[in-house]
Amino acid sequence: MQLTLEFGGGLELLCDSVKIHDVNVIPNLEADKLTMKDLLVWVRTNVIKERPEMFMKDDSVRPGVLVLVNDCDWELSGQLDTPLEEKDVVVFISTLHGG
Repeated sequence: MQLTLEFGGGLELLCDSVKIHDVNVIPNLEADKLTMKDLLVWVRTNVIKERPEMFMKDDSVRPGVLVLVNDCDWELSGQLDTPLEEKDVVVFISTLHGG
């Protein structure tokens, strides 16, 4: 499944300073669809290059990370259960900044 992942607010630093990633994620064979939970596991393994604990806590993103799926807050679409479709755009933005 072709997806575009965007990282901002400092999260791009965890991905070798690359903000936009065009990726091909293959859904789990047992699942008929890809969910955000599946994507987060894939991102932690394949995209995050350092300090994954700054991106994820347990099975979800850390508090303070805004997640948008096609410009819609994932809290409105089911969070971890949000289904993903071909060509979706998923944006991760850290709202926490040092001072």
